[in-house]
Formats: sequence, structure tokens, C-alpha cells
Amino acid sequence: MIDTAARGERAEALPPALAELMPADCAAAAEWLNRGCACVSVDHPSLKQALEEGQGRVSHAELLATRPHLFSDSVVFVSEVHLLRMAQTIAALERVLVLPAYRQRVLAYAPAIARHSPAAAGVFLGYDFHLGPQGPQLIEINSNAGGALLNARLLRAQRACCTPVAKMMPAPRALEAAFVRMFRDEWRLAQLARVAQGQTQEQPLTRIAIVDSRPGEQFLAPEFELFRELFETHGIAAMVADPDELAFDGERLTCRGETVDLVYNRLTDFAFAEPQHAALRAAYVADAVVLTPHPQMHALYADKRNLVALGDQQWLAQIGVGEQDRRLLASNIPRTEEVLPAAADTFWNSRKQWFFKPAAGFGSKAAYRGDKITRRVFAEIARGGYVAQALVVPSERHLLVDGVGQDFKLDLRNYVYRGEVQLLSARLYRGQTTNFRTPGGGFAAVLPVSCQDSSGGCR
Repeated sequence: MIDTAARGERAEALPPALAELMPADCAAAAEWLNRGCACVSVDHPSLKQALEEGQGRVSHAELLATRPHLFSDSVVFVSEVHLLRMAQTIAALERVLVLPAYRQRVLAYAPAIARHSPAAAGVFLGYDFHLGPQGPQLIEINSNAGGALLNARLLRAQRACCTPVAKMMPAPRALEAAFVRMFRDEWRLAQLARVAQGQTQEQPLTRIAIVDSRPGEQFLAPEFELFRELFETHGIAAMVADPDELAFDGERLTCRGETVDLVYNRLTDFAFAEPQHAALRAAYVADAVVLTPHPQMHALYADKRNLVALGDQQWLAQIGVGEQDRRLLASNIPRTEEVLPAAADTFWNSRKQWFFKPAAGFGSKAAYRGDKITRRVFAEIARGGYVAQALVVPSERHLLVDGVGQDFKLDLRNYVYRGEVQLLSARLYRGQTTNFRTPGGGFAAVLPVSCQDSSGGCR
């Protein structure tokens, strides 16, 4: 745990010049706060209340005992200029990703099931950024980003640890209601498509299945229970299920004998290639269930090879991407190249400047910093199926853990639905990648550092 004796001490010691620094350069101010304000902001009685409200199936004490590094006790400061730049980058990407030429290029190397086009948009895209020297850099996009509801509850448990932080505390937001509305929108989109095809009249959303392999064993299993409670509170029956519990009779997808209208998909078999996912795959292809997120969403957004296409400036111009969007993507997406066997020697010799990631990977699995890689591991990478991304050293957050100062790396996750950023959270960690194993690390709330008009249009 972060040393509670540090609550406010370093923050209250902010130099008088900070007040002048923040309007002039909010990015520098945010960096100073991340280095110099080690206060504790999480109020655990409030976090307990936020996690245990409703039916109380999630225990605050049990969560801390089994996942002690899920939540950090402090916040991360991000300037408004960086918040704006991330939102602009996401908006530019959304404009590119709907272009027919882009879809044709990326679906050509995607699994066949990704060519099935459902009406649902797909919930909880995760746009992950590092704050590099040049500002936010998009590291990757995830199509089933976990942690949104946990972070919404964490945000409700924040308390100002000092006067400067009190001025940054965001106004309460009805995030849970927005999440429920998002799932209802997914259902509505599918219903409208069916009505347009003359298949059926609009029907209400009555049951959601939250599906993952061995859900009770997953690290984010508590979030499944929180979602189940959230749906039921809003009048939607919900269950947490293993894919083996699903059955499809050619017309209906059922779980434990009950018809399922919508599946909140937390599986990481993005193409449903594993045998135990056959029923879900068949129901999805037959449009007998609304599946979100779905295979096409992963193919369009989350395949790491897409970053190669998004960095191809000549091709982007050819398919009609405007100059402003091209400049924005070029400055905010690190150079990414596909690793091919023919170029193995080149990548090995320049390995220290790269981060290697599996094209269809997720959650930092099998991802390696080039300066840490061994010959044996690189030999596997060089066979193909990987991309190399220019290394962006993440920014850091300085905190006290058991009274000892430690520097944590941080990344920022934007939870996005249909182009709208619903929530921004941070993950603090030590080591090569995010891991939720670092004392003092884990999910952290984000506080915006304001920029005034005098800062050159930052606001």
C-alpha cells in the first residue's frame, strides 16, 4: 500500500510558482505533479461502498486480499492539452476506419469470420497511449478493453488530498448509466437492422450473458459480477457464463435453458476458432444473437498490423484521408512495421529501438522490449506474426510505497464507444509491461490539469 503518512505532505509543499506554471504550460505542470505530488487520494470506505452497493456480491476486503495490486491509492495527472490531443487522434482514426479502402485492406488478412458485418458497433474499445516526449503516442487499440466499470467505481472513491488537487476533482458523472445505455444502443442497432430487413418487429432487451472462459478464474472476474448487478438494477436479466454453457438450436442461443438476447463478449479467442466456442460462433454468424464486441470489430481496430497501414502516409493520401488527419496520425502513432523473416537480421541489429508485439495479441502477452529480448525469443518472433513498434518510453508517476519513493511507469486507456471517449483511466506498473503485480500500482484515476486561454489555445 502507498504510505498514508504521505497524504498531502508533498502536495501541500508545491512551490508558489506552480500557480503561474499551470496556465502557462499545463503539460509541464502535469509532469511536475506526477513527479512531486505523492498524495493518497483513494478513500477506502468510499471504495468499499462503491464496490459493494446493490447485492454486494463483490467484497472490497476479498478484492484487496486476492488482487492487492488492482487499484493504486493515488491519481495520475494529465494536462488538458494531452487529453485534447488523444481525443483528436481517436476522432481521426474513426474517420479512417470507416473508409472502404481501409476495410478492404485490413479484412484481407483477417480471419474469415471477420468479414461478417453485424449491426452492433462494439462496446469498450480501448485506445492505449503512452505520454512520450512528443506528447501522447498511441501504443495499441484493444477491442474488448476490461476495467471500465471498476474504474468508474474507483473514480467515485476519490477524495481531494490537498487544495491544488481539490480544484482538479471532476464533477460526478453517471458513467454506469452511460454503460447501460451503450448496451441498449447495441441492441437497438441490431433491432433496427432486423426491422429494415422485414425480419421482425422491435423487441425489448431482456437478457444479457457475460461470457468468458472459466469466468470465475479470470483476474477481472469481480467486474463480471459488477456488470451483472448493474444490468439487473436496470431491469435486464443477466448471467455470467462459460461458453460451454451456451447452446444454439438454429434459431435461439440459450444459456442454462434461458434465451440470450445479447452476449457481452469477454473472450480472447477473437475469431471463435476454439471448439468450445462453436455454439456462440454459429449464433453470431446467423445473427441470432447480438454479440459485442465482435470479430469484425477486432479485425478493424485491434489487429496490430493495422498500425502499419495507419502509418503509410502515401497510401492514406491515396484512399482519401485529409492532410490534417494524416499529420495527426503521423505525429501520434509510433512507427510500426511487420516483422518478416527476410528482415530478421535488420530487426535484430536495431532491436533496442523496437517493441515487439504479436499481431493478434492482447494484454501485453508475448510482448517484448527489444533491449530485453534474447536470441531464443527473437528467433520465434522472426518467424512471423509479430509487429515491431518504435519504442516510446512511458512517462512516470512518483509515489511513496511503505515510505520509500518509487517511480512507476504509466499508460493511459481511453474507453471509447462509437467515437466518444466515455472514460479515461491510467495503469501504473513497474517492469516491461502492465502487469497488476506491482505494489502501489494498478488502475488509477486520472485528473485533468487545466490550461487557460493564455497557454496558446490549449483549452
